[in-house]
Amino acid sequence: MTDKRAERLSGKLAVVFGGSGFVGRNVVRELAKRGWRVRVAVRRPHLAQFLRPMGAVGQVQLAQANIRYPGSVADALKGADAVVNLVGILSQSGRQNFEAVQAEGAATIASLAAEAGIERFVQISAIGANPFGKSHYARTKGEGEEAVRAAVPTATILRPSIVFGQEDAFFNKFAAMANILPALPLIGGGKTKFQPIYVDDVADAVCEALVRSAARGRIYELGGPRVYSFKELLQLMLEETGRKRILAPIPFSLASLIGLFGEIAAWAPFVSPPLTRDQVRLLQRDNVVSNDPAIGTLAEFEINPQTVESILPSYMVRYRKYGQFAESAA
Repeated sequence: MTDKRAERLSGKLAVVFGGSGFVGRNVVRELAKRGWRVRVAVRRPHLAQFLRPMGAVGQVQLAQANIRYPGSVADALKGADAVVNLVGILSQSGRQNFEAVQAEGAATIASLAAEAGIERFVQISAIGANPFGKSHYARTKGEGEEAVRAAVPTATILRPSIVFGQEDAFFNKFAAMANILPALPLIGGGKTKFQPIYVDDVADAVCEALVRSAARGRIYELGGPRVYSFKELLQLMLEETGRKRILAPIPFSLASLIGLFGEIAAWAPFVSPPLTRDQVRLLQRDNVVSNDPAIGTLAEFEINPQTVESILPSYMVRYRKYGQFAESAA
């Protein structure tokens, strides 16, 4: 980022919904680094105090907002120059369901942003988002995109593939499973393709989308430099953690049954399902950047993405038998 751009952003206020999550905290840090004032709109501000030191004194603010309550969203948007919506869930629980969070929530934020005259808007979606998709997750992501673009035509939609990094929900999840289980499931035989993107690269893309006029009204699909199968990603994780585990192929039909039991178990308080039927539906489709010329890519933001191999060792070390003191092959 040039000094000129930093000067242009000085004093500008970006409101980040979902800023305390895995991707959100990296976006907040990058926005602050680039000179934005950042207001993080979260349901429980007292649990997001760790975000304040990511900027200078007073640069990062916390605001209470619940996307199911328009009044709180409107309050969070007061005085904003830009909006970033990162709110999303991987599984449903009570009132935190896909429709309320990813479709209606996005529509609420966008409509109120439009009323406030805010034109800089970045919506974080996902590769595979489709208002007519089979997966409830993908369908509500697609509905959220449509609502945002209808309310704010200048909004930029970013669709990342699976996002990895220090607190990710993919490698960490399977590494934790490998610590206690003798085998890991290869759903659908492990053939589903992914194009993992590093969380810091996603944060950079958000910041670029806010300042580049060419990004307004566009859709971008974000993926890393290499495509992997689900099996290859698990093999990489096992290699980095020094674990030898059986990779057991499970057909989609059986995986759906396991997902059903996971959903039933999740009815208990504070239980997060290890797998759901909707996640199984998602795994039936490759999660890679398309070849559609109308859809932008990371290259247009002049971002050189990090590889999985260069980042994964930095946070898989804690899953090794002897942690950082474990021997590893050169």
